[in-house]
Amino acid sequence: MRSNYRGAGAIAVAMALVVVVGGSWFGYRELAGSRCTGEVKLALAASPEIAPAVRSRLDGWRAEGGSAGGTCVVVDVSEVNSVDVAAVIAARHSVGLAGVGSANGTLEAPDVWVPDSSTWLVRLRTVAPGFTPADGGSIARSPVVAAIPEPLAESLGWPDKEVGWADLLKQITTGTGLRTGIVEPTRDAAGLSGLLSLAAATGSGGNPQAQTAALRSLAIGRSALRDDLVAKFPQAADAASLASGLNVAPLSEEDVIAYNAKKPPVPLAALYVEPTPAPLDYPFAIMPGVDAVKVEAAEAVHDALDTAAFRDRLGAQGLRSPDGTWGSGFTAPTGAPSPAGGPPSATPGAGGKAAGDLDPAALDRSLATWTAVTAPGRMLAVMDISGSMLERVPEAGNATRMAVTLAAAQSGLNLFDDSWALGLWTFSTDLGGGKDWRELVPIGPLSSNRVGPLSSNRGQALAALKAITPKPDGDTGLYDTMLAAYKEVQEGWAADRVNSIVMFTDGKNDDDNGITEQALLAQLKDLADPRRPVQVIILGIGDGVDEAQLNRITEVTGGGVFVTKDPTKIGDIFLKALALRPAAPR
Repeated sequence: MRSNYRGAGAIAVAMALVVVVGGSWFGYRELAGSRCTGEVKLALAASPEIAPAVRSRLDGWRAEGGSAGGTCVVVDVSEVNSVDVAAVIAARHSVGLAGVGSANGTLEAPDVWVPDSSTWLVRLRTVAPGFTPADGGSIARSPVVAAIPEPLAESLGWPDKEVGWADLLKQITTGTGLRTGIVEPTRDAAGLSGLLSLAAATGSGGNPQAQTAALRSLAIGRSALRDDLVAKFPQAADAASLASGLNVAPLSEEDVIAYNAKKPPVPLAALYVEPTPAPLDYPFAIMPGVDAVKVEAAEAVHDALDTAAFRDRLGAQGLRSPDGTWGSGFTAPTGAPSPAGGPPSATPGAGGKAAGDLDPAALDRSLATWTAVTAPGRMLAVMDISGSMLERVPEAGNATRMAVTLAAAQSGLNLFDDSWALGLWTFSTDLGGGKDWRELVPIGPLSSNRVGPLSSNRGQALAALKAITPKPDGDTGLYDTMLAAYKEVQEGWAADRVNSIVMFTDGKNDDDNGITEQALLAQLKDLADPRRPVQVIILGIGDGVDEAQLNRITEVTGGGVFVTKDPTKIGDIFLKALALRPAAPR
């Protein structure tokens, strides 16, 4: 009996201890909560792969009494794809991002945004000067890699050999059978990062033809969604499956880790290619217009995410710390670069703004090149050959404006694949038959089954471009030419393409014998048909352009005016203009 009594006493003591300890913990929670008064609510939108780690850490922080300036902070963390938030912000600023499309009507702009990459912030700032988010410091990192099935990677020498873009490009462009793919880079930061890295590998001093071939290959296997792309990787290790499945695609390191964690039949290798793509850097961006109380709360939230506990949560999600090290639970892919393993560094913020030094012009150029290569079009190019095109350009070795413009046009033509249809006109004044324009090549497909260098519109257009010379005493019959060009493109309108006019000019209409601006705009309004849109892109060169005059035209037709006082920049603005074309009807 005494034994039982002693046992009961021990149980009672233990229960008392539980009550005391439990009561103390409850009291601590209550005391912690009572240290702050009032409440401020923050809406935080985060990329889906990092959102669970952010939510988990902030739930713990709140339980610890998370506050800012004595005010309790409550954070609603939502998982939202970065492209969807970008669309909402662009709509709020009445601008458009190439390839992003319209905003979801039910989604609202958050107080704090953690997209997967700073490239979203750079792109938005470029088109919307009023978009000035605060902070922007990186809270995580994931390198962008070339993902490739392990058996194929091994055939290239991985992991013993370092495989780079040069090795992959050789496989892609020489017809050896690598099936490539990409998530649409206008809508996916990893795809855009891979595109920028590819451009660096094949651009300046490289091989533009190889770049174009690689882009076309990527476009064949592109997907709108990341899940759709990774589903294309081989689902069996036999030769036929490896040959018919997706072979290489730019993805994040986290994508590869998540894919391999599901134990697929064929794991993916992560190739850390050179030039190194910009990593996904997960910036902590406080949105412009957020009031001071919320800004203070957001800064406190950022501090709560700058902890070892959060870095461990990142590791469990397959993400690195901002400085490139990783916390516990991280499974590094074979060949992952240093800093390798171990605890995070003592300065976890050393990664800073990983994409903060990206050149906005480089982003524009890569996206524009991608769009030009991959979006089929039906275009009439109209070249100004008035006497002013003979003026010299010191920045281009004293070449004429005409020569600089024609070089840009020839480079642009090389980007268009055989799915394009193209025509070529020149214009000035009195070019014959009472017209200010002359047709050099009628609108037609760039490809042809006929034999000979001039059998296709591509060959004819290249030959015609090389033969163009300005009319020394010619003026600029812009209005008559624009009206005639619009009618020409509309008459042969194609439903499966972007139908457009691209006019290159260095002046303003000065044809006293032609129609007036008022008459031009009235006729264009009558001709415009929303069911058969024709986009007008006008590229102005030099300081003799009347931009307001040109804008009044495109306000009626749709399209845009792009002006540069430096003729050597005409190639860049040509690509930028192409990138902003609407998608072809489907």
